[in-house]
Amino acid sequence: MGFFDFFKKKENKEKLDQGLEKTKSGFFSKLTRLVTGKSSIDEEVLDELEEVLISSDVGVETTIKIIDRIRKRVAKEKYTSSSELDQLLRSEITSLLAENNAADLQSFEFDQPISNGKKVPYVIMVVGVNGVGKTTTIGKLAWQFKSIGKSVLIGAGDTFRAAAVDQLKLWSERVGVALIDKGMGSDPAAVAFEAVKQGFEDDVDVVIVDTAGRLHNKVNLMNELSKIMKVMSKVIPEAPHEVLLVLDASTGQNAIAQATEFTKATQVTALALTKLDGTAKGGVVIGISDMFKIPVKYIGVGEQKGDLQIFNRKEFIDSLFSRNP
Repeated sequence: MGFFDFFKKKENKEKLDQGLEKTKSGFFSKLTRLVTGKSSIDEEVLDELEEVLISSDVGVETTIKIIDRIRKRVAKEKYTSSSELDQLLRSEITSLLAENNAADLQSFEFDQPISNGKKVPYVIMVVGVNGVGKTTTIGKLAWQFKSIGKSVLIGAGDTFRAAAVDQLKLWSERVGVALIDKGMGSDPAAVAFEAVKQGFEDDVDVVIVDTAGRLHNKVNLMNELSKIMKVMSKVIPEAPHEVLLVLDASTGQNAIAQATEFTKATQVTALALTKLDGTAKGGVVIGISDMFKIPVKYIGVGEQKGDLQIFNRKEFIDSLFSRNP
């Protein structure tokens, strides 16, 4: 690790710690009250732990799974002290994230796709409802790729909302990347087609295509996303290489409901969770990972363009379970 890499990693860790502060303080204050005066891990403690996890937006199904695992370990390994609850909980959450996520990424680097012997753009289609931070995530992602030397092209495919197109224009100017914009009311699939085509012709490394945040019914949403994917594949048969669903962590269980709808509408391959710094509901990361078996790839821990981070489960767990001195 180089000199500057070390300080960048340290800065990112500090940002993560700050971003999870509200989740940590709420979670551990509840956990501390739970074990105060308790001498053993009994059914009463486990029932109360279940309430703590559910109230931290881990989700009912995932919470039940964690409690069952802890119950079995207590019986098998003869844990008796309530002070060991931290260790057990950390161990089981770590296991869940390991089971349900792809290997941890270390940076924004990626393997360049090859088609017919030629390097082609890595195409990312971004989906998610309005208001979750989708457009901002695209801007931050473009900046992260550019900062490691990748050329980037953005397709302004959310043509149902003037604000989305205008915001992407601002981001493209701010981070210095190209933008395909055919204006509000234009065909989103046409925007996607032109973005991928121009990216291919200009030897661009990454093409990021925005999509509409909401259509008036689920059938329309599914049809629109399918159409966009189909026209992309006419230029690059494997495109999109990634379908990134952006979710707002601060909405807690509503983020899980959104993930349910979008995974029905299209083949989501990765998740980005935004606004972790402004919420005590960071536990939703655990529940979403467990329920959908889709890797959480990015997390947003601040407003600045560098505050979109690669999700690393070890660092997330270390930060979540670190207590302030």
